[in-house]
Amino acid sequence: MTYNEFRQLLKASMKSEDTEEWIDVHFTRPIGLLFALLWNKLGVHPNAITLLSIVLGCGAGWMFHYTDLGHNVAGVVLLMLANFCDSTDGQMARLTGKKTLVGRILDGFSGDVWFFCIYFALCWRMMGQTIPGTDMRWGAIIWVLAFVAGVLCHSRQSSLADYYRQIHLFFLKGREGSELDSYESQRAVYERIPRSQWLARLFFCNYANYCRSQERRTPHFQRFFREWKVENTMHDALCIMNDDVVRRELLSGSRPLMKWTNVLTFNVRAICLYVTCLADCPWVYFVFEIVVLTIIYIYMHRSHEHLCERLTKKLMTER
Repeated sequence: MTYNEFRQLLKASMKSEDTEEWIDVHFTRPIGLLFALLWNKLGVHPNAITLLSIVLGCGAGWMFHYTDLGHNVAGVVLLMLANFCDSTDGQMARLTGKKTLVGRILDGFSGDVWFFCIYFALCWRMMGQTIPGTDMRWGAIIWVLAFVAGVLCHSRQSSLADYYRQIHLFFLKGREGSELDSYESQRAVYERIPRSQWLARLFFCNYANYCRSQERRTPHFQRFFREWKVENTMHDALCIMNDDVVRRELLSGSRPLMKWTNVLTFNVRAICLYVTCLADCPWVYFVFEIVVLTIIYIYMHRSHEHLCERLTKKLMTER
């Protein structure tokens, strides 16, 4: 395979230039594609790669439980390999057409398992250590800090960041280029599944609730999307022209926010985790999530909601 052919495959395996992060474009995706080509030649399904990433992520968590440099470096390597696998399964799915909703749910679940194991390991590691500047041990305090960072901050930040990226891809590439789903549609899928298929029902029930959580936090986008769909069903030339103008305005306003969605997903978190573990101060990672990433989350959320509110008024006025 020539270099140009590889570059073309690499571009085809990505979602879009708007939503890809610099580290992913120049580091994670090229390595992920090499793995994808190898696994595809061996006939390995993308979901099997996702399962491998879960094993590697759990192994990383175990290594971060130790305080010595050697184990922590091993944790960094394992988590990087888990991320390469995570990138590989998505690239394989896009290149081979083996893209399923179950695969996406499993993909999202893998990241949750990684970080659950990592948070648990960090808490176990720090329980007996003293809080900086005091003679008190962290004890139960570190578990509370991890709960706030992981459940109240991390999960909400990453789910909304994913939602905004899917919205952007939907208006950029259409339904086929996006994984934008709704609670109503996924709940309907869940209701149609026979009770005997309990695992599939569990998948779709959880995914529907995941969608509902995203929708409840974005009321202005929900209203805009309803108005846009009404506008899109009207087929006269003026409505088609207005729809294209609104679509371009949404993309223009959404594009600057994509860098913040990337900050709230993996790479920045991972770099902070690596540095704080290697420096033996992993509590800083939890504070970083609670303070810095929450500020970014609030800014991203408010900016997108204000954009959708303005575009809704524009749609209703021009109609």
